[in-house]
Amino acid sequence: MKVAKFYEKYKGKQVKCNLCNHRCIIKNGSRGICNVRENNNGILFSLVYGKVIAQSIDPIEKKPLFHFHPGSKTYSIATEGCNFKCLHCQNYNISQKKNNDIIGKNISPEEIVKNAIQEDCKSIAYTYTEPTIFYEYAYDIAKIASKKKLKNIFVTNGYITKEALEMISPYLDGANIDLKGMTNSFYRTICKAKLDPVLDNIQLFHDLGIWIEITTLIIPGNNDRLDEIKKIADFIKNIDKNIPWHVTRFHPDYKFENCPPTKIETLNNIIKIGKNAGLKYVYQGNIGKGEDTYCPKCKKLLIERDLINITSKKIKNNHCLFCNEKISGIWDR
Repeated sequence: MKVAKFYEKYKGKQVKCNLCNHRCIIKNGSRGICNVRENNNGILFSLVYGKVIAQSIDPIEKKPLFHFHPGSKTYSIATEGCNFKCLHCQNYNISQKKNNDIIGKNISPEEIVKNAIQEDCKSIAYTYTEPTIFYEYAYDIAKIASKKKLKNIFVTNGYITKEALEMISPYLDGANIDLKGMTNSFYRTICKAKLDPVLDNIQLFHDLGIWIEITTLIIPGNNDRLDEIKKIADFIKNIDKNIPWHVTRFHPDYKFENCPPTKIETLNNIIKIGKNAGLKYVYQGNIGKGEDTYCPKCKKLLIERDLINITSKKIKNNHCLFCNEKISGIWDR
């Protein structure tokens, strides 16, 4: 066990965890909503430090990050647990385990960085489950990785607290943030969380200079109303019209097995809404097309993708090779 960051003593032997915006008050001998932070006699411990439940070498596009060193490899890791309880979770077998046993392969931060370098990865992605809940582990890895010139990426639900995000921000280079819907009722019912902290954190990630891309999984009958979709597009545009927005297709899973897949027509309509709102880069996901990057000025094809693999790239030094328009993102020089 690792003594946790971001907690304070509370009444008696209770503690208040300030790592994510649930800010759980945890009784002695109990755990927070994430099920991986435990109060032991008034001291909060992380139970997942160094316990890797999943690891893989992925294309960066799988995160999805399309404007962050496209075509590069990222070393992806996760531990058990999550601070959301999404009814449609596709990784529920590792994020939503209900027993008290914490499993995972013991791997030190130094080993993770060494492995990433040996596999010729440009970055380390904290992903699959919510990286906030294994913050101490991610933080220690990220510090070492930064010294070795590796980039660090969060694939996150955006529920981290301001103080925790600010602490790791010097070592965090990119993030894909889920904006799962645009109503409090959706977040309360489907995710067991609140909307406003996510919106605040999207702004904060951007203000801290971390490259961000936004993903919205479109679930039929739950978050696919076009007026709600327009609010998402307008929200992103008002922060920065250069933020890429990934609109992805839902496939039945976990407790939403009876919900149908998203219609292609619905995704096409949402793409139009995003572009009409003024967003420069709007992508479809989970359907095998709509993932190419076009120049927002001359409309020429700049990055051609076959699913998540790049087949051609027409960008040099952050600019379109055809009209020299600056293309937002973090590119290899």
